[in-house]
Formats: sequence, C-alpha cells, structure tokens
Amino acid sequence: MAVFTDPPAWRPTSEDPVDDQFGHLVEGTTLDDADAFDAVLVGVPYDGAVISRQGASEGPSAIRGSLASTKTHHFDAGPVDSVGDLGDVGVPQGPTAMVQSAIADTTRDVHDVDATPVFLGGDNSTTYANASPLLDADVGADSDSLGVVSFDAHLDCRQVRGDPTSGSPYRQLHDDGLDALAVVGARHFETSTGYHDFVRDNDYEIVTAEEVGDDDVDAIDRALDALGDVDQVYVSVDIDVLDATYQGSSAPTPGGITARELFRMVRLAASDDRVAGFEVVETAPPLEESGRTVDAAARTVAHFLAGHGI
Repeated sequence: MAVFTDPPAWRPTSEDPVDDQFGHLVEGTTLDDADAFDAVLVGVPYDGAVISRQGASEGPSAIRGSLASTKTHHFDAGPVDSVGDLGDVGVPQGPTAMVQSAIADTTRDVHDVDATPVFLGGDNSTTYANASPLLDADVGADSDSLGVVSFDAHLDCRQVRGDPTSGSPYRQLHDDGLDALAVVGARHFETSTGYHDFVRDNDYEIVTAEEVGDDDVDAIDRALDALGDVDQVYVSVDIDVLDATYQGSSAPTPGGITARELFRMVRLAASDDRVAGFEVVETAPPLEESGRTVDAAARTVAHFLAGHGI
C-alpha cells in the first residue's frame, strides 16, 4: 500500500507575471489523479544507508525549494508544463533492507500511473527501491527488460554483506535480473579492482569522467548504445558525479564532470523514448552553506523534464 506525506505547497519567488517558474507550475496530486500529469515528483527522504556523510534525507525538500524559483523555459525544448507532486514516501525506521522493501511497495504503485516518476533522494540505497519494480513484468511497461544509465563517480556494485548500503544498489539490481548498466562519469581511483572486474565481466559499460570531458555527447551515446535493445531505461543521477567544487553531496571528490556536461547528458538521455523513471540522489544540503549543489540538483531535474518532453 502506497504511503505518502502531503505534498508541499509550491510557491513562486517572482512577482513578475511573465516569470514562469516551477513554483507556478507544479501542483500537489495523489496517485488517483497523477495520470493528469506528464511527470510526478516523489521525495524519498532517507539516508540511513549512506557509507560516507549523512544529510541526503534533507535533499527532497531542498531540491523542491530550489526548483520552485527556477524558470520553466528551455531554449530548445520550450517550457516544461505538466508536473505534479505526490509528496514524500513514508519511510519507516529499521534495517535498510526493510526500508527498501517498504519504499518499493510505494514506488511500485507510482510506476503504474501514466506519468513519468521523478524521485528526489535520499541516499543511493533508495535507487534499488525506486528502480526494482520495473523488473516486474506486471509493473509499468509490458516487459521487465531494464537498463540503467547511472551518472555517478562510483560503481555502487558492492556485494551486500549484512544490510544493503548506498554502495550496493546495482549489485542488488543485478541479482534481481538487471539487463544492462552504463555508469557515466566514473572516477579513477574511486573503486576497487574487484568491483571494476564485476562490472566488466557482466558486460556493463563504464564511461569515465575524463571521457565525458573529451566529448559529452559521445559519452551519453556510448551509454545508451550499451543498453542494447532493453525495453525500459531508468536514469539515475548521484550528484557526486559533479566535481568536488560541489560540496553538498555525501561523497564529493576531485576530477568530476561539470554541471553543464551533466545537464546536457541528462537531457539527451531523457529524450530516449524508453525512459521509465528518473532520480537524483545523494544531495546533502547540510554539508554545504552556499546551496550550489542543491541548485545543480534542481536544474538537473529541470533538464530531465525538458529533455523528456514534459
């Protein structure tokens, strides 16, 4: 049974009647009425499984706040014009495996509505709960064939030892039958040889941050090509894919990609007709006073919506 908190009231910050902002656009909704929108926002305020620094549980609220003052117009795609907000998933107290199961009970219902879900995290462990329902042939599309494009500094395919963590979602999805995975923006010296070998041995793709810097369009083309002919694509952004100048993530490290590169690649990924869901995870507002990372996360959402034709 789906459990949500009430969606927040969306308010614009501009008094100029021509300044169309997401604060004017986004409306609170329910699962019963979500079909009226092209996309629905879903907050997942959980960071109990993060390996490094906590704070991502405050991500959903902060991203919404930044998005409310963001204008809705994209120069090429035009204005975003159909977004609802379901509120936050009810997150219980307990072990991460139990939390993932409870969140998945709700996200399964979200995937069944005729609107593209946009999940606002939350740590990376929630990726498993957000995406795993798509592996069920009875959820969403008429097929359980699924590929993931993961924008991330890390591979997040750690073997689960005891309880899952923010570093294990793609191993969990793999164990459940994930068909394809492409990690974009991965950093050298941020993973172990064993996990690199796991990704390569399963014919998953890695596109490094350096390769993104060489040609970001080629980078996302490689990632989408690596998914082959899967029927559904899930797009995940761990905001730590950005360079360490963006400090408001759970694990910022040097050598990452730029916000402009991320926006362009997310927009191009979103234009794929197979996209069945999107998320931004690991945005941790308490870890950065400037709000730069929160603003980047909010604009990543905006670029996804524009690219997806919302």
